[in-house]
Amino acid sequence: MNLIILLLPIAAIFLMFRSQKKRQAQAQQMQSAMEPGSAVRTIGGMYALVKSVNDGSVELEIAPGVVTHFSKSAIAAVIDPQEYDEIINGRPEEDESAELADEAIEEIDSIEADSVEDAHEQESISLAKADSDKPAAK
Repeated sequence: MNLIILLLPIAAIFLMFRSQKKRQAQAQQMQSAMEPGSAVRTIGGMYALVKSVNDGSVELEIAPGVVTHFSKSAIAAVIDPQEYDEIINGRPEEDESAELADEAIEEIDSIEADSVEDAHEQESISLAKADSDKPAAK
């Protein structure tokens, strides 16, 4: 029984170190995958293109002509060029609000058309006073 109590913490520590080494290996692999032209996301959530890769740092273009220097460890992920393009340039949103707006515009157009037709069908109203309303001549 005492042996189990002694081995349990040792096994937990071993598993923690193993998972940490796995994460470090993944980070190292990701950092080695960076090359000029790659799209990346920093740990701060900024998206940029890699201009050059040095030993411990990387130059990122965050806007056309604006280059900054970051530590390699500040790069959270190398992302797919298509995903980068969708994030930076926006993607077409096909949601229900756009469809509802189109339907509302069509409904307003049909109501306006109906009211114009109704106005043409109404009889004209005379604004002149009727003969009975005239005062008698003396």
